Amino acid sequence: MSMETRQECGPLLKQISDEMRKNANNALRAKDLTLTQLEALVQLEQAPEGQHSLKELEQILHVAQSTAAGIMSRLEQKGYVEGFGDAGDRRIKLVRITPAGVECVPTALHHRAEAEERLLSGLTEAERNIFYMLLQKVRNSL
Repeated sequence: MSMETRQECGPLLKQISDEMRKNANNALRAKDLTLTQLEALVQLEQAPEGQHSLKELEQILHVAQSTAAGIMSRLEQKGYVEGFGDAGDRRIKLVRITPAGVECVPTALHHRAEAEERLLSGLTEAERNIFYMLLQKVRNSL
């Protein structure tokens, strides 16, 4: 295939990503969560003692410090996390998932899975496996 006729996958990947995010956010609206907020809760729930530093969450979520702070602030307002200072170093801000946050994660993950199922509904199981494998391969080459 020549350079002139090769299709570009960048716009398709963006459209898929945008549609996935929109569908997942619509599904999560019942829990008053966004996809990014859910990912933060999942990371906290899986963390030792249910907590991470704000800096760790920035890296895990691949967002800027101000964005991570905003996500945590909104989750704290909803009662899903609590922020506190590190006893040994007051400059370090820690975030811990609350019992309410732990309680909302399974339902929110179910809503996210339903949104992903709708997205992949046009693929067979074999095609889904190939699609996932190819996505991982592309990501790993970056």
